[in-house]
Amino acid sequence: MPDAAGSQGSGTALDELGPASAACTVLHVDMDAFFAAVEVLDDPALAGLPVIVGGSGTRGVVASCSYEARAYGVRSAMSSVEARRRCPDALFVSGRYWRYSEVSAQLHEVLRRYTPVVEAIGLDEAFLDVAGAVRLLGHPLRIARDLRGEVERELHLRCSVGVARTKLLAKLASEAAKPRASPTGTIPGPGVVAVEPDDELAFLHPLPIRALWGVGPATAARLAGLGVQTVGELAAVPQDALCRLLGNSHGRHLALLAMGQDERVVEADRGAKSIGHEETFSVDFHDHGALHPQVVRMADAVCQRLREADVRARTITVKVRFADRTTITRAHTVGEASASPRLVRAVALALVSAVEVGQGVRLLGVSASGLTSAPAAQQLSFGDMGEPATPARGAGGERPDLAAETAWEDVEAALAAIRARYGPAAVAPAALIGRRGLSVKTRGDTQWGPGAEPPSGPGPAQASSAHPGDTRPPG
Repeated sequence: MPDAAGSQGSGTALDELGPASAACTVLHVDMDAFFAAVEVLDDPALAGLPVIVGGSGTRGVVASCSYEARAYGVRSAMSSVEARRRCPDALFVSGRYWRYSEVSAQLHEVLRRYTPVVEAIGLDEAFLDVAGAVRLLGHPLRIARDLRGEVERELHLRCSVGVARTKLLAKLASEAAKPRASPTGTIPGPGVVAVEPDDELAFLHPLPIRALWGVGPATAARLAGLGVQTVGELAAVPQDALCRLLGNSHGRHLALLAMGQDERVVEADRGAKSIGHEETFSVDFHDHGALHPQVVRMADAVCQRLREADVRARTITVKVRFADRTTITRAHTVGEASASPRLVRAVALALVSAVEVGQGVRLLGVSASGLTSAPAAQQLSFGDMGEPATPARGAGGERPDLAAETAWEDVEAALAAIRARYGPAAVAPAALIGRRGLSVKTRGDTQWGPGAEPPSGPGPAQASSAHPGDTRPPG
């Protein structure tokens, strides 16, 4: 049977594990209700209450929730309207992505004390390969227990850890290690679950097929047509039948996973693959004139994060979700990597301008990818500055005016320094001035939909230190 061990060392003793368990060197660390737990950590008055992190308005989405809220059936990615219906007394917190990123960095500092082979999956989970640490730190299960205890002592937050031979099984094991919500209170989980090689199929096959990577609602519905509900039932389906139903690649992939075969290795982080920002609006936008200031805000926010990470990007992508929830993306790659807000704004604006938005846009996002380290700064004169490169120029094969763009990056860096000292609304593009004054992207803005009381007119609120949509009790 899989070994379950809490941070106090309960469960099977290390010397009772089979010798094959030493091969279980893949760990999956998953923070418990991370965003909500950070909010409770920073405001202990929220402890024991049904806390929901996300947009509290009609367009809002649940990003995370406490186990007290989960007892009412609230789940991540649920609409805030449905969450409030299920849990009328829930306390909505708009979310502080910057704070979660800060705590995530502290988490990864702890993880890298055990192995340099850490693969981050979002802010709140990571895979580790501890094969190189066993001789120094002991059995993988001991490492998992020690790591979990250290996270709790240093961050004052709890995590669940899965231990197995493969990433798939380690991920599923960490899920089995988690606490469970119930109407009578949170039921503590074992904290650490290890799946030994001889027990892999016994652990895997009773699970529902949705537990497997690559099985979403559509695939699950198609498999249900074959009478397949569990991983074990999936394993009994001939591979050629799966390939006919799902296609060769997907069919073979699921056939292997159903037998516990996962050849993916833990890859040490090479830094972020992309940097982006998206927002759900309180009302739909139906014309480009109203959308363009939002594009400028988001492009500036992305460039600020590029500068903070000391990277540049070659590909700019916009994401547009319409009123009927259909989503499209459009991307353009420039000749040279850049972190210039002028360039990113120009590309993003051109991409959005080419999209027909008459049906109404409910969500917009801007992201940058193809990241490279920023070169050393070069001092240029104002006379070197020219017009920003645009997708039309890049698409024609012409190289952008790199000297001009680098010069503008110097200017934007100076503007960023002003904002850092005097606040985000100290200076900004004129396009962001509207009826309510200057509207800029701040670190406190929610990414999961507007609050319950949006300001007059569409779009996000003005720059403020408050958290829109935060309905926690005062004091």
